[in-house]
Amino acid sequence: MAKKKEEKTNVMRVLEQKKVPYQGHTYPHDGETAPDGVSVAQSMGQDPACVFKTLVTRGASGGYYVFDIPVAATLDLKKAAKAVGEKSVAMLPSKELLPLTGYVHGGCSPVGMKKQFPTVFHESCLDQNTIYVSAGKIGFQVEVAPQALMDLVRATAADVIVDE
Repeated sequence: MAKKKEEKTNVMRVLEQKKVPYQGHTYPHDGETAPDGVSVAQSMGQDPACVFKTLVTRGASGGYYVFDIPVAATLDLKKAAKAVGEKSVAMLPSKELLPLTGYVHGGCSPVGMKKQFPTVFHESCLDQNTIYVSAGKIGFQVEVAPQALMDLVRATAADVIVDE
Protein backbone atom coordinates (compact mmCIF):
# COMPACT_ATOMS: atom_id res chain seq x y z
CA MET A 1 0.00 0.00 0.00
CA ALA A 2 1.39 3.40 -0.97
CA LYS A 3 2.29 5.74 1.87
CA LYS A 4 0.46 9.08 1.76
CA LYS A 5 2.94 11.67 0.55
CA GLU A 6 3.19 14.72 2.78
CA GLU A 7 2.54 17.90 0.82
CA LYS A 8 5.66 20.05 0.69
CA THR A 9 5.57 23.82 0.33
CA ASN A 10 8.31 25.95 -1.19
CA VAL A 11 9.23 27.08 2.35
CA MET A 12 9.78 23.45 3.38
CA ARG A 13 11.95 22.84 0.31
CA VAL A 14 14.07 25.94 1.07
CA LEU A 15 14.53 24.85 4.70
CA GLU A 16 15.60 21.37 3.56
CA GLN A 17 17.96 22.76 0.91
CA LYS A 18 19.61 25.05 3.50
CA LYS A 19 19.68 22.18 6.04
CA VAL A 20 17.55 24.02 8.59
CA PRO A 21 15.71 21.45 10.75
CA TYR A 22 11.95 22.03 10.88
CA GLN A 23 8.70 20.26 11.68
CA GLY A 24 5.74 20.77 9.35
CA HIS A 25 2.24 21.28 10.78
CA THR A 26 -1.19 21.75 9.25
CA TYR A 27 -4.34 23.40 10.55
CA PRO A 28 -7.94 23.35 9.33
CA HIS A 29 -9.20 26.20 7.13
CA ASP A 30 -11.99 26.83 4.63
CA GLY A 31 -9.66 26.90 1.64
CA GLU A 32 -10.18 30.52 0.65
CA THR A 33 -9.41 32.77 3.59
CA ALA A 34 -6.89 32.29 6.33
CA PRO A 35 -8.16 32.20 9.89
CA ASP A 36 -6.68 34.79 12.22
CA GLY A 37 -3.35 33.86 13.82
CA VAL A 38 -4.72 33.28 17.30
CA SER A 39 -7.21 30.77 15.87
CA VAL A 40 -4.35 29.06 14.01
CA ALA A 41 -2.36 28.80 17.24
CA GLN A 42 -5.36 27.40 19.13
CA SER A 43 -6.20 24.88 16.41
CA MET A 44 -2.62 23.56 16.61
CA GLY A 45 -2.73 23.54 20.42
CA GLN A 46 0.06 26.14 20.65
CA ASP A 47 0.60 29.24 22.76
CA PRO A 48 -0.01 32.30 20.52
CA ALA A 49 3.28 33.72 21.89
CA CYS A 50 5.24 31.17 19.84
CA VAL A 51 3.21 31.44 16.62
CA PHE A 52 4.45 34.35 14.48
CA LYS A 53 2.77 36.24 11.65
CA THR A 54 4.73 37.77 8.80
CA LEU A 55 3.90 41.38 7.92
CA VAL A 56 5.26 43.32 4.96
CA THR A 57 5.67 47.09 5.05
CA ARG A 58 6.88 49.88 2.80
CA GLY A 59 9.21 52.51 4.24
CA ALA A 60 9.16 56.25 3.55
CA SER A 61 12.21 55.71 1.29
CA GLY A 62 10.25 53.21 -0.83
CA GLY A 63 12.08 50.15 0.53
CA TYR A 64 10.23 47.04 1.72
CA TYR A 65 10.61 45.49 5.17
CA VAL A 66 9.38 42.26 6.71
CA PHE A 67 8.36 41.96 10.36
CA ASP A 68 7.57 38.71 12.18
CA ILE A 69 5.64 39.18 15.39
CA PRO A 70 3.52 36.99 17.71
CA VAL A 71 0.05 36.46 16.21
CA ALA A 72 -1.77 38.15 19.12
CA ALA A 73 0.45 41.26 18.94
CA THR A 74 0.12 44.44 16.87
CA LEU A 75 3.02 45.90 14.94
CA ASP A 76 4.09 49.30 16.32
CA LEU A 77 4.83 51.23 13.12
CA LYS A 78 7.01 53.81 14.93
CA LYS A 79 9.16 51.13 16.60
CA ALA A 80 9.27 49.18 13.33
CA ALA A 81 10.50 52.25 11.41
CA LYS A 82 13.16 52.90 14.03
CA ALA A 83 14.31 49.24 13.88
CA VAL A 84 14.99 49.52 10.13
CA GLY A 85 16.29 53.12 10.11
CA GLU A 86 13.28 54.63 8.31
CA LYS A 87 11.33 57.82 9.08
CA SER A 88 8.13 55.80 8.84
CA VAL A 89 6.74 52.50 7.58
CA ALA A 90 3.22 51.60 6.46
CA MET A 91 1.55 48.23 5.99
CA LEU A 92 1.67 46.99 2.42
CA PRO A 93 -1.84 46.83 0.86
CA SER A 94 -3.02 43.19 0.52
CA LYS A 95 -3.30 43.44 -3.28
CA GLU A 96 0.43 44.23 -3.53
CA LEU A 97 1.53 41.28 -1.38
CA LEU A 98 1.33 38.45 -3.94
CA PRO A 99 3.15 40.24 -6.80
CA LEU A 100 5.89 41.43 -4.40
CA THR A 101 6.47 38.32 -2.26
CA GLY A 102 4.86 35.42 -4.11
CA TYR A 103 2.63 34.80 -1.08
CA VAL A 104 -1.06 35.40 -0.39
CA HIS A 105 -2.43 37.20 2.66
CA GLY A 106 -2.53 34.62 5.47
CA GLY A 107 0.14 32.46 3.85
CA CYS A 108 3.09 34.87 3.89
CA SER A 109 6.36 33.45 5.19
CA PRO A 110 9.71 35.13 5.85
CA VAL A 111 11.31 32.19 3.98
CA GLY A 112 11.36 31.94 0.19
CA MET A 113 9.99 35.33 -0.85
CA LYS A 114 10.69 36.35 -4.46
CA LYS A 115 13.32 38.74 -3.09
CA GLN A 116 14.95 38.84 0.35
CA PHE A 117 13.90 41.99 2.18
CA PRO A 118 15.34 43.30 5.46
CA THR A 119 13.60 41.25 8.14
CA VAL A 120 13.04 41.92 11.84
CA PHE A 121 11.62 39.43 14.33
CA HIS A 122 10.08 40.54 17.58
CA GLU A 123 12.71 39.95 20.26
CA SER A 124 10.39 37.58 22.17
CA CYS A 125 11.17 34.89 19.58
CA LEU A 126 14.55 34.44 21.25
CA ASP A 127 12.78 33.34 24.47
CA GLN A 128 11.25 30.34 22.65
CA ASN A 129 12.87 26.98 21.88
CA THR A 130 10.92 26.87 18.62
CA ILE A 131 8.55 29.21 16.84
CA TYR A 132 5.92 28.62 14.18
CA VAL A 133 5.73 30.65 10.96
CA SER A 134 3.66 30.18 7.83
CA ALA A 135 4.94 27.51 5.48
CA GLY A 136 3.92 29.77 2.59
CA LYS A 137 0.45 28.38 2.09
CA ILE A 138 -2.79 28.77 4.05
CA GLY A 139 -3.22 25.69 6.25
CA PHE A 140 0.51 25.00 6.66
CA GLN A 141 3.02 26.08 9.33
CA VAL A 142 6.64 25.18 10.02
CA GLU A 143 8.13 24.91 13.49
CA VAL A 144 11.76 25.95 13.60
CA ALA A 145 14.42 27.18 16.04
CA PRO A 146 14.21 30.99 16.01
CA GLN A 147 17.95 31.61 15.68
CA ALA A 148 18.25 29.16 12.77
CA LEU A 149 15.36 30.91 11.01
CA MET A 150 16.80 34.38 11.69
CA ASP A 151 20.21 33.27 10.38
CA LEU A 152 18.60 31.89 7.22
CA VAL A 153 16.74 35.12 6.37
CA ARG A 154 19.50 37.36 7.82
CA ALA A 155 17.04 38.86 10.31
CA THR A 156 17.59 40.99 13.37
CA ALA A 157 15.50 41.08 16.55
CA ALA A 158 13.94 44.18 18.10
CA ASP A 159 10.97 45.35 20.15
CA VAL A 160 8.54 46.19 17.33
CA ILE A 161 5.12 45.56 18.90
CA VAL A 162 2.59 47.79 20.62
CA ASP A 163 2.98 47.59 24.40
CA GLU A 164 0.00 45.92 26.05
